[in-house]
Amino acid sequence: VFLRFQLVEYCEIQKRRRGLDWKATWKLRVIVFGAAGLVAAAFCGILLQQGYFGPISSRVRGLFVKHTKTGNPLVDSVAEHQPARPESYMQYLDIVSFIAPYGLALVCLCGWNDGSSFLAIYAAATYYFSAKMVRLILLTAPIASVTSGILIGCFMTWTMNAVLGGNEERPSLLVLLNGGGSDEEPAASENNDDDAASSPASSDSTPKAKNSLKPGKKGPKASNSKNKFENKTDEDDTDPATLKKPDERTTKAVSISLRIVRLLIAGAVVMWARPHAESFYKKCSDLAVALSHPTIIQKARTRNRQDGSSQEVMLDDYRQAYWWLRDNTPEDARVMAWWDYGYQIAGIANRTTIADGNTWNHEHIALLGRALTSSEKEGHRIARHMADYVLLWTGGGGDDLAKSPHMRRIANSVFRHLCPGDPTCRSFGMTREGQPSRSMRGSLLYTLHSHKLVPDVQADPNRFRLVFESKYGKVRVFKVLSVSKESRAWVNDPANRVCDSPGSWFCRGQYPPGLNKVLQQKKDFKQLEDFNAGGEDDSEYQRRYMENLNNPERARQAVREENRAQSGQMRPLTPEDIKQINSRWEDTPATTELWQVINAGDTAGLREVLKRAPGAGHVRSKDGRGPMFWAHENGHRKIVDMLKRAGVSETVKDELGLTPLDITRVA
Repeated sequence: VFLRFQLVEYCEIQKRRRGLDWKATWKLRVIVFGAAGLVAAAFCGILLQQGYFGPISSRVRGLFVKHTKTGNPLVDSVAEHQPARPESYMQYLDIVSFIAPYGLALVCLCGWNDGSSFLAIYAAATYYFSAKMVRLILLTAPIASVTSGILIGCFMTWTMNAVLGGNEERPSLLVLLNGGGSDEEPAASENNDDDAASSPASSDSTPKAKNSLKPGKKGPKASNSKNKFENKTDEDDTDPATLKKPDERTTKAVSISLRIVRLLIAGAVVMWARPHAESFYKKCSDLAVALSHPTIIQKARTRNRQDGSSQEVMLDDYRQAYWWLRDNTPEDARVMAWWDYGYQIAGIANRTTIADGNTWNHEHIALLGRALTSSEKEGHRIARHMADYVLLWTGGGGDDLAKSPHMRRIANSVFRHLCPGDPTCRSFGMTREGQPSRSMRGSLLYTLHSHKLVPDVQADPNRFRLVFESKYGKVRVFKVLSVSKESRAWVNDPANRVCDSPGSWFCRGQYPPGLNKVLQQKKDFKQLEDFNAGGEDDSEYQRRYMENLNNPERARQAVREENRAQSGQMRPLTPEDIKQINSRWEDTPATTELWQVINAGDTAGLREVLKRAPGAGHVRSKDGRGPMFWAHENGHRKIVDMLKRAGVSETVKDELGLTPLDITRVA
């Protein structure tokens, strides 16, 4: 754009020096821009041969293709990249989204010129791109404000003219948009290329005459009634003096009537607009306060299960977790977390992260997704070569468990064996009953997320150790055990870094040799319509990906059938499994939840817990007691029978050597 303006200015300088008319001016412009285009094409051709240009990014590509999805699961996983809905404009622009189109129509129909055409182009471009990507609604705010202001300004001018009288000395807003209202030169002189078309008569016109011109009206028609009577010829048969007073009375009566009508219309509009304006002002103020809050510090309410009371608290879990990393881990510690939190960890905790918001390396994000959504054993095999700690968001609707289907899809786009035949990985997620699918339940992320929260889920103590859990359970940090010293030393060796030039500070690392076996299984991702990509065709994967997205019900039905088959094949607990669960005596959120359910005699709640975690009936608290002890102690016969049917023993002993039958109150 900058170079284009330089060429335009060069043409204007030549036009003034040589006194060119409009035809010669356009000829010069064609020659100058044509020559510049040839030079630019030759230069781009040289760069193209050197491989300088790459494919457009998926985000940019998504603005121009017909699909509502880009075909890139990493880009599609970000909510801000989705197409905007009509409700989104109302959410962010409120009533301005209704006013702005009328203001734009007013500009286009009544105030069109070179300057105002920018408003129309700006509006069309921002609306198109915001409709493609919801985050770009931000770009519509300036033009929506401008066009709304024009409409409101024209209405206020129209109203003020009714109060103050004629507007000969006050040019309207549309006249100003058209370049009128200036005592220096007529409005027609805005078109620099058409200077020669200006007539001598126009240069002799007075400022008053120019200001009285209205768009779409000719000079004589635009004059008021008074001027019409003053300009009558002497050939008129009637004496003007005899008609002057009746005509003035009629004109004044009509003028007063029109003013009253204008004021009534203005009053009605003001009365209608007042509540909307107040609501708009309040919403803007509230939204400004809401958006100014730190995203990692939030207000919430806690609920007391005993009496149902609630209390407002400040959720500072995320910042406290980052501070814990800063204060309790070595300075060279590496933290594995989903890329959403990378910048926060680097900025607040001052620790190295595996990935952050700079998601240009699709394959690297896919490797991170594979580590988190693979089994605990395989995830540890990857993590021990890359990280010292694993940080998870474990509370709320937007935690890592809720994001894990996206992680799996991204991982599968590079490591295709994770979801064979299903690019959208519908089999990895929650079932209709709210239970994790078999593949999700066996993943590292689910294991760490539900560690000791779900009764029969616990991380392998030889691979991961919980070292931090925030006050309200929103964040958990696990230490990776058996970290590969060879891989750490390899990545820290400067000789293994790829620098843009010798001695440069800009050096990208490489994966340690310990990950070679994993990396051999990857297939670099190729986005849809990537005309720059060569090699093996990837159209079949992309076709199935788009089909599953466009027909999600069909994909869900296939997953439901698979989940039903898996549930029928679920392996029952073996005596060894029960013995292992009974051997762990500790107070956890899971044991607390079970005690509360049994203490309240909630048979439906216990049935739901046992359905979700069949081994829950065998857990033991720190004193050696468990669900069967609590059921006998509280005299709940139905719960005792339910636990018996689940295979829970009545003969196990607590730390005092007592069995549930020794403390029973069951009649």
